[in-house]
Amino acid sequence: MRALAYPDYQALRKDAEVIEADAFGDKVLRLTDGNFMKLFRRKRLVSSAALFPYAKRFANNASTLHKRGIPCPDVLETYRVGEIARDVVHYRPLPGRTLRQLIAEPGYFNDEALLRKFGRFVAELHNQGIYFRSLHLGNVVMTPDNEFGLIDIADMKTLRRPLRKSLCLRNFQHMRRYKGDHAWLLQNHGDLFFEAYIEHSAHAWERQVLVEHLARADQV
Repeated sequence: MRALAYPDYQALRKDAEVIEADAFGDKVLRLTDGNFMKLFRRKRLVSSAALFPYAKRFANNASTLHKRGIPCPDVLETYRVGEIARDVVHYRPLPGRTLRQLIAEPGYFNDEALLRKFGRFVAELHNQGIYFRSLHLGNVVMTPDNEFGLIDIADMKTLRRPLRKSLCLRNFQHMRRYKGDHAWLLQNHGDLFFEAYIEHSAHAWERQVLVEHLARADQV
């Protein structure tokens, strides 16, 4: 990461569109050239983010995903803007539509091939040791090349071996938070999604165990 003076930050974000903000300020900006800036605020004085800023995690995760053949944003630079106490990642967005946007369009919600394709994709993530805590349909993009990719990738753990079963199940628990998502995933009692996942997973699974970890949203 490199230090970015506040006037230079202001020049970089000139006329940017605010995509996301909260009570503390801007969080995501779309710049006039189509690239993005994501701002991270350190919520506590002493935290892991001070030693390993989220902007740097985003950049490192992008590098790991690219090496493993998984589409994701291209990081252009990471900054520390001291005057506003923000860490910033400047990146080129991953082109395409999120899976959540896609299934909202006519004909896609009941697309069995799409559902199976996503089951295989999740299995491949787990096989490659990728534990993406923010795994939901709003963070999975269908690219123009008809491949799935990931966005919003700061909160991720990557291993050099397949995820153990307990982490796979915990990942499904994260997905349960989004009722609209698991309504799609559990079509036909989850047969399509989980058959594809089990077929391509590095582990042997009992289908019902997986279904229960996704379906019982009230236990999250």
